[in-house]
Amino acid sequence: MSNRTSKKNPDLSRSNPERFTSAGFILAAIGSSVGLGNMWKFPYITGKHGGAAFFLLFMICLILVGLPILLAEMTIGRGGRGDAATSLYNLTGKKHWRLIGLLSVLCAFLIMSYYAVVAGWTLHYTIESITGALFRGGDDYRGKFESFASGYWPVFWQAVVMLLCGWVIAKGVSGGIEKFNKILIPGFLAILLVLMVRSLTLPGAGQGVEFFLKPDFGKLDAESALIALGHAFFSLSLGMGCMLTYGSYVEQKQSLGSATLAIGLGDMLYAFIAGLVIFPTVFSFGLEPGEGVGLAFMALPAAFSQMPFGFLFGGLFFVLLAIAALTSAVSILEVPVAYAMHNWKWSRKKAAAVISSVCFLVGVPSALSVGGVLGAFQPGGKTVFDWFDFVTSYVLMPIGGLAVTLFTGYAWKRAGEEAGLSGFWYKIWMFLIKIVAPILILLVFLYSVGIISV
Repeated sequence: MSNRTSKKNPDLSRSNPERFTSAGFILAAIGSSVGLGNMWKFPYITGKHGGAAFFLLFMICLILVGLPILLAEMTIGRGGRGDAATSLYNLTGKKHWRLIGLLSVLCAFLIMSYYAVVAGWTLHYTIESITGALFRGGDDYRGKFESFASGYWPVFWQAVVMLLCGWVIAKGVSGGIEKFNKILIPGFLAILLVLMVRSLTLPGAGQGVEFFLKPDFGKLDAESALIALGHAFFSLSLGMGCMLTYGSYVEQKQSLGSATLAIGLGDMLYAFIAGLVIFPTVFSFGLEPGEGVGLAFMALPAAFSQMPFGFLFGGLFFVLLAIAALTSAVSILEVPVAYAMHNWKWSRKKAAAVISSVCFLVGVPSALSVGGVLGAFQPGGKTVFDWFDFVTSYVLMPIGGLAVTLFTGYAWKRAGEEAGLSGFWYKIWMFLIKIVAPILILLVFLYSVGIISV
């Protein structure tokens, strides 16, 4: 037993024996980070803030803040060998760290409740596009989305997502999560490349490529920097316990530094190719690159309807979105499931079934609030869906990320040893974790909640 186990922290000796293989861990972690954020959110915020210049800013934020925190989360998870709350306690014996870690568990649970709603939309649109139903009955795609969202079908698809994710998690780490990602991630990459080739060969695609790859730094401002930083944080699934939980399943021989670089490169590559899929298509069909969240579900279907074999390419696009959503959703749901297993001594199957069911019930109001029966209920000018998104993305995730930086930089003295860092690279990591990341996270948090403006 490692000397990290102490009498004060006996939980380490009872840690869950489930483990990823090295390749399985990398694929699962990339699956977690490669979510709807890069395909659904990244294109419209990039379009709004100037294209290539914003993408470069995003990469800088990813390197300076995202990757150091990603390494910290995985290091805590492997060092503590527990869930997002228990690992912090195992490494210090301090109960207040368990309570702080519990915020990440709560964050993941709440995110999953409404993330499953959006993942359900992707499944619905996949079926509608492949069958051609999406492209029949006129070209009012905004109206079609609003008609779909105003009914009860979103609840049905939300349930399908929860059942699928619960089933994968119930199968275990290697037999469920790892196998799921080993099947989906290679298929995901293949579809992404096919769509990139189709997009780049469209008439007028060059204008979209130029918009994406030719920087215009004059369009950047302080707001752009904060949004890029926030998205770098969101795209790596940081602050919600996902990477911390996955880290607890990593073999001791796995290099966490190499894993961090691989995951970061995978995330950036995905964002880059996603840009080469979205922007040439957008410019080819005269769409607005800063369209907003409706770009995927309202604007792009109009483009697919006009291209040869559009039903096929539209279907592939929504399959891509669905895979991105499901691989991320599995990692998010694993956070509260792992907590239930460690702290309530539930079996994996029981934890997966109960947590999935409760999460589904909590998410139903979100499913019904996007144009549905609860659409008119907007306290503070936000729907139920918007409130869940705001509280998790702009309050709980920054708090969770800040806690990770403070814990790694100040509370846990053996972080460098567990991370496998020493000398120059350890000093750089500690500088970013102790000073740069906390300050920038705090700025994003204050901006997001409206305390400061730029």
